[in-house]
Amino acid sequence: MTQLVQHIQGSIVALVTPMLEDGKVDWKGLEKLVEWHIEQGTNAIVAVGTTGESSTLTMDEHSQVVKEVVRVANKRIPVIAGTGANSTHEAVKLTQEAYEFGADAVLSVVPYYNKPSQEGLYQHFKAVAESADIPVILYNVPSRTITDLHNDTVMRLAGIKNIIGIKDATGDLERGRELIERLNGQMVVYSGDDETATELMLMGGKGSISVTANVTPKKVSVLCQEAIANHAEQARLLDREIAKLNIILFCEANPVPVKWALYEMGMIEKGIRLPLTPLAEQHRLPLRETLQDIGII
Repeated sequence: MTQLVQHIQGSIVALVTPMLEDGKVDWKGLEKLVEWHIEQGTNAIVAVGTTGESSTLTMDEHSQVVKEVVRVANKRIPVIAGTGANSTHEAVKLTQEAYEFGADAVLSVVPYYNKPSQEGLYQHFKAVAESADIPVILYNVPSRTITDLHNDTVMRLAGIKNIIGIKDATGDLERGRELIERLNGQMVVYSGDDETATELMLMGGKGSISVTANVTPKKVSVLCQEAIANHAEQARLLDREIAKLNIILFCEANPVPVKWALYEMGMIEKGIRLPLTPLAEQHRLPLRETLQDIGII
């Protein structure tokens, strides 16, 4: 387990799920993206997280996407399966499936909508962790889930052997610093917020589960290496180069802008599923200009 934790570091792309214009999953496009990320130096892939449209895929599609990413990656880089749900039963089932499919770890989001207590969160993640012999990464993103996983609860969960890390998407650097210090290596902290990822890694975070890495994987990979090595000047220089991109990729709800960016790059088709719709017209030119400024298109 310790060896795997050391292996899952650096740039971890929160991979989009490419779709055709009619909304069907583009399986050839998915294979192409996985191969591209391996070639570009991405360190690990999250399949079917928020950016992968986990909320609009059917259970069968969810499973098939995880299986396909595992197959194509073929152990060249780790694959982390998104297995979060607001039903503990469903999260357990997805976690067990990910284990059966050969995923290297799972990413389990705080249950959304039903607003559980901190005790409910503890029991939920404990049940998920105990359901399969697979490393579990917690995922705290209160801007989407409403419920916030408190640092005290994370400390309790750190005592469960296969809970190995947390994706902190709060964007609160002081809170992240406190968590890293309190955990003292008991669990890995990953950034889940591209704007603040560099600073969190310079504080001791071990990687970024990144939306921006979908668009500029090589640059994000080098940035993560520099930040984890505590090469602050180089890391911050790279961070400044992609700062505009980090902002504009959230001009609408993720993954709307990042999918449009990849479409502009010729990497995927336009497909996205309702209730999400393609990027609004007023954002398209600023996004295209940002991609041109950085030299992506």
